[in-house]
Amino acid sequence: MKKIIYAILTIALLFPGARMSAQGKYGADSAECIKYLSYYSEYYKQKNYDEALPNWRKAYKLCPPTANQNMLIHGSTLLKQVIAKTKDAEAQRAVVDSLMDLYDVRAEYYPKNKETALNNKGLDMYNYIKDNPQRLYDTYQNIIGELKEATKPSIFLFNLNAAIDLFQAGKLTAEDVINTYQSSMEMLNASTPENEADAEQLEKVKTDVESLFITSKVASCENLIALFTPRFEADPNNLDLVNNIVKMMSITDDCTGNDLYLNAVTNMYKLDPSYNSAYFLYRLNSSRGNVADAIKYLEEAINYPESDASTDGDYNYELAVFCSKNGQNAKAYAAAQKAIDLNPTLSGKAYFLMGTIWGSTNCGGNEIERRAPYWVAVDFLQKAKAADPSLTDDANKLIGSYSAYYPQTAEAFMYDLTNGQSYTVSCGGMRATTTVRTQK
Repeated sequence: MKKIIYAILTIALLFPGARMSAQGKYGADSAECIKYLSYYSEYYKQKNYDEALPNWRKAYKLCPPTANQNMLIHGSTLLKQVIAKTKDAEAQRAVVDSLMDLYDVRAEYYPKNKETALNNKGLDMYNYIKDNPQRLYDTYQNIIGELKEATKPSIFLFNLNAAIDLFQAGKLTAEDVINTYQSSMEMLNASTPENEADAEQLEKVKTDVESLFITSKVASCENLIALFTPRFEADPNNLDLVNNIVKMMSITDDCTGNDLYLNAVTNMYKLDPSYNSAYFLYRLNSSRGNVADAIKYLEEAINYPESDASTDGDYNYELAVFCSKNGQNAKAYAAAQKAIDLNPTLSGKAYFLMGTIWGSTNCGGNEIERRAPYWVAVDFLQKAKAADPSLTDDANKLIGSYSAYYPQTAEAFMYDLTNGQSYTVSCGGMRATTTVRTQK
């Protein structure tokens, strides 16, 4: 107690005008304000929160918010202690309301710290308010409206979750939720993380927001067509609108085979030719069975200089799969090779695809020339296993099947070939060097 009294006297000496002025930083009763600020502060420093709380309450009642910002910061810690110990639901809600008010007071009186105060409010609302999606949504909308892209990423996720709850309760329309999702992604994409950890968290939240939106099924294809058709017809050359339509319909199940999507993608490509718009045209044509056009647009996407090596690798692998399914093995084989060169993380599945391409290729010629492609197929399947062990079981099954088609030793001998000898296979526009293997 002596220590506390000494602290009070020290503060009084430092602020002599507080006792003489009826108003000011410490309010009408400045001496009492300073006294209780000191009382609670000493207990707070000792982490004796039970003793700090009643003194803090008196300080908060007596002192204006301008007296000390720490009074507001410490108060949030103390009120959280109370919330954790309060079992009665109604009493707990009252303390939570006080905590939220405290954040608003700090945001109002200390504008330099408004961002921190409102972000903390948003995070604590999610922690403490579980049964009131309307309150959550309204408050998050206000916070986001104030802070824009400076809003903590997770608050966008909480906001969308509240919007979906309100939609399911019939209190928001599908358009409201779609707009909430779109504005959230725009602001998340505009955010500037301060460090690598923040950047990782931002990417995680963006993924979570998109996943939540997709799994909510709010944006059914029917909803999107009803929402965007009149907008598109009214302003078909609005690039932002067209991009939104394409993106939304692309992430919605079974929503790329309609006329709105076709027209939007086509206009996007006309308005802003890019690897992205070319890729969407590939997807559109591939879904409609337009093989030649699909290949043309995907190759255009790959050839755009704006796309990076990793993206080009992904696109080449997708081109390889598409061409393979549509009987264009030579083009598929070449694309798979490029995919590996551009993005080595694709090696396993690209080698596996190359193995199946050679394994399904029918070559003419003599007995050896007809069977040699199986040697190449097994070579690539072995590479696939080495690059991606998860492919081992599937690769081994195919290796067993293809090995059954190896020539007999006597057949190889007739063509002056022996096991382990180098052999070049050229067939169907493809070429590879392998080694001779015969059935054991």
